[in-house]
Amino acid sequence: MSTPPRTLNEIFFGAMDRSASRPVAMRVKRGGTWVGTSFAELLSQVQAFSIGLHELGVNAGDRLAILSENRPEWAVTDFACLACRCADVPVYPTLPAHQIEYILRDSGAVAVCCSSAAQLGKILEIRGNLPALKTIVVFDGDAATGGAVTFESVLAKGRAAIPKYPTWRADALAVKPDDLATLIYTSGTTGDPKGVMLTHGNITSDVMAGLQVLDLRQSDECLSFLPLSHIFERMAGHYCMTQQGAIINYATSIESVPIEMGELRPTVVCSVPRLYEKIYARVLENAMAGSPTKQKIFLWAKRIGEAWAELAIEGKPIPAALGFKYRIGHKLVFSKLVARVGGRLRFFVSGGAPLAADIARFFYAAGLPIMEGYGLTETSPVITVNGFGRARFGTVGKVVPGVEVKIAADGEILTRGPNVMKGYYNKPEATAEVLSPDGWFSTGDIGKLDADGYLWITDRKKDIIVTAGGKNIAPQPIENLVKTNSFVLSAVMIGDKRKYPIMLVVPNMETLRKWAEAEGMTGRTDAALLGDIVVHNKLTGEIKKTLRELAQYEMPKKFLILDRDFSIEAGELTPTLKVKRRVVEKIHQARIEELYAAGGVETVY
Repeated sequence: MSTPPRTLNEIFFGAMDRSASRPVAMRVKRGGTWVGTSFAELLSQVQAFSIGLHELGVNAGDRLAILSENRPEWAVTDFACLACRCADVPVYPTLPAHQIEYILRDSGAVAVCCSSAAQLGKILEIRGNLPALKTIVVFDGDAATGGAVTFESVLAKGRAAIPKYPTWRADALAVKPDDLATLIYTSGTTGDPKGVMLTHGNITSDVMAGLQVLDLRQSDECLSFLPLSHIFERMAGHYCMTQQGAIINYATSIESVPIEMGELRPTVVCSVPRLYEKIYARVLENAMAGSPTKQKIFLWAKRIGEAWAELAIEGKPIPAALGFKYRIGHKLVFSKLVARVGGRLRFFVSGGAPLAADIARFFYAAGLPIMEGYGLTETSPVITVNGFGRARFGTVGKVVPGVEVKIAADGEILTRGPNVMKGYYNKPEATAEVLSPDGWFSTGDIGKLDADGYLWITDRKKDIIVTAGGKNIAPQPIENLVKTNSFVLSAVMIGDKRKYPIMLVVPNMETLRKWAEAEGMTGRTDAALLGDIVVHNKLTGEIKKTLRELAQYEMPKKFLILDRDFSIEAGELTPTLKVKRRVVEKIHQARIEELYAAGGVETVY
């Protein structure tokens, strides 16, 4: 039996050797056609680009930034950096120039690889403030201006210089597990972002632990659309796929995912809960828009499927009558959802935020299990995961091999293991705040471990609402519950140090318009609908119905209906689509204060 890899370079070269003759390692759509790159081509490009970077003056120990959407060049650049034994600094392409400037300056990046003219424009705007930055590479060849060199020219330079580097592979494999692999800047919901130092050993240990739990195969194909700048997609959709020799398909954009799922028919998809919430809401919306008979069939199949799922996931016997009904329900209802995601999907992976148990149960019933995991950038990221044969709805699974978890006296989740970061770059005080001398990392999340070892996440420690009356409310589970209603797109609950909580709600306008038309409210603008007291009462009634099981102190007493969804551009979402609660509250502060000042508990638009 071969020795497991200890570094990312061992993962890369091992995978290239095992799959040397295979025709497709990754695909991307160019000119409307899916174009593949073989494993041999990938290895050749990584060698050439790595040597090309050396020739441009990028050396071991340097930092190189990657400012790009998901595409093959991102993967080539990452593996080439690792082969150079320098650390890369992934940067979200959605960030504005001034935030990119902070990351490049703080990391001391000597080079940056950017995808397009738009991303290059940001770099040229801030270049004068970055004295360490010597080299700019642009992936799109026709975008190279302002002294930038093209990706292809670096490849050509590297190929020409290959004879000068006869020990290139051996030098790359000389990297140590404790060597820095990447510097990932957290999204910084408060204050400046911090650079998380992850080593080769951190990430490699997490990849190998995750693969012991997830049934990922060489025959699998994934669709990559979460930002590779985020450690979740990078670990699960990049390094895990590479280690197993699975094919990586790069989605054109997040908007194109539904179409490209149908085109590529992936077997594995990694996403944040927002995608599953939207799919679930769309399925409910379509079902409820059908005839009364179709509605009854859907609700019957959903009820039967969820009863079946509760038994199946625990490995309990399925009564013959229930199994028979489930097969009928699957054929009539769930098979349509399976077809919509391509027909070949074996499982989804979810991370980055909590997934509502109702959604996990529904997808499982459809034969589309969602393997929900939990972790942070600082933990490479996976701490726990609901893997095959060990999942439990509402939890984030069991601790992966080699990692420890314990719950502090105040309920905070603490973790220790080979996946925990080296520290925050140039921030020893911030590191000491979260990393104890004996290696325990404070996650900032509140949770509990049940008797069977499953981890339940309650909320972010800093998000817990403590009302003026001293009641503790965890907002995330309540928000997730609200988002299962087809009338709701997004929801944020606030109320810290207030007499009672209120909820900011973004309605699903497609569902709302259809309901309004059925009620005879035709030809109205969205603004007119949202201003109508009848519509408002329908929305708040739907929300209250969804939350009817809450304790009285947990129930939002007022609702602020918003006319647009939260966005990255407005600063309300992180690049991985997590809501920045404090930003949302600040943006809508005036209207929030009006609600509280009005007194009473009536809902107000």
